[in-house]
Amino acid sequence: MNSLRSLPSVDQLLQTKPATDLIAAFGRPLTLQAIRTTLDEIRLRHGDGLAIPGNGNILERTQDLLNRWTSPTLQAVINATGVILHTNLGRAPLSQAALKAILEVSKGYSTLEYDLGKGKRGSRSLHAEDLLKLLTGVEATLVVNNNASAVLLALSALARHRRVVIARSQLVEIGGGFRVPDVMKQSGAKLVEVGTTNRVHLSDYEQALTEQPVALVMRAHRSNFQIIGFTSEPSLPEIVSIAHNSAIPVIDDLGSGSLLDTARYGLGHEPMVQESLAAGVDLVCFSGDKLLGGPQAGIILGRSELLNKLKKHPLARAIRADKLCLAALSATLLHYLKDEAQREIPVWRMISEPAERLKFRPTQWMKVLGQGEVISGQSTVGGGSLPEETLPTYLFTLNVPNPGRTLARLRQFHPPIIGRVQDNRVVIDPRTVLIEQDEILLAGLTEALQNQK
Repeated sequence: MNSLRSLPSVDQLLQTKPATDLIAAFGRPLTLQAIRTTLDEIRLRHGDGLAIPGNGNILERTQDLLNRWTSPTLQAVINATGVILHTNLGRAPLSQAALKAILEVSKGYSTLEYDLGKGKRGSRSLHAEDLLKLLTGVEATLVVNNNASAVLLALSALARHRRVVIARSQLVEIGGGFRVPDVMKQSGAKLVEVGTTNRVHLSDYEQALTEQPVALVMRAHRSNFQIIGFTSEPSLPEIVSIAHNSAIPVIDDLGSGSLLDTARYGLGHEPMVQESLAAGVDLVCFSGDKLLGGPQAGIILGRSELLNKLKKHPLARAIRADKLCLAALSATLLHYLKDEAQREIPVWRMISEPAERLKFRPTQWMKVLGQGEVISGQSTVGGGSLPEETLPTYLFTLNVPNPGRTLARLRQFHPPIIGRVQDNRVVIDPRTVLIEQDEILLAGLTEALQNQK
């Protein structure tokens, strides 16, 4: 029948066995909403002359709608792109110890802000602070929800309505439209640019510091791009020396926050937290989920006098880290203290893995699938770290009729597999595929290839 009068009522549908099953699975309110939405869609489409579906079809559509509504949009994936710190895929995968720590504090209540020894309220900042102080030798630390928040808090607490000197070469924009000048403006600080885009001299800083009162000197690591050619810039120790001669603190926004020397693994040298502290910087800000290899967090290290002002600022409460972040961060920091970061933290395990050792796995994949080719290639660090730097790897490639369609099928697998296209071939990089994911990866590849036949 094509008449809308033949459509069953909501009550009629609710009397059926399939509707009862849906209510048991999704609850009555949501099922009612889905049935009504499905009926409304049928009424709208009926104007196109489509036949009115039967009760069974209506409830099948209702179940599809309920599945779409309740399926998580945030889900685990297999990163086969070869980009180690893939911002779109959640950056750093956590170590097993960090995952265990999250699970432990998630089971029930925790000592987030409770001092067991005193039997009364404590401070959440202590959970990671002692580890960070032991690891870096600083006076004080603070953990917030990300590095942008860390920089915003530092500027808001120390330089609101006051002048902050920064080189023009460091007024960067990173992923997602995050701009250093915008963060400075939001904090209420007054931006004082020195030098030019490609050349900054120590005299530029000296002039800015003597012209008008200044609250801070700031350095921002350029992270995801390089300036090459006719360039010059003072070293960090030189900047610190000039600032301290005028009794002005220096804040260093490091971004990636590496505690290990990337040059040891055939990469360029990424500025390290220890180097900033050794240069005499008063506050260092960096991310927890980049080269540190932990959860999303913003970490601030430095002088207790300045950190105390940050901790008392109203913004500090709005951007504080939660118990899951602090648990995972503490577990990650312990890897560094125990000198096991390269072995236990996935990011550093991926960075340190030699290309020749990576060749074995894609060779096995090729044997299992009975097709494909293993070729040399390049992996990247990503996450705004070490721009243009690559690591040699071996890639598993598939020559298929439609690489884009194959990648789309891999993304529909559970868990989704994210690869890339190179030279019109599907490419899978073993560097970023965790070894325990190999079996799932092969199942997804097998299914995607079978669907092409």
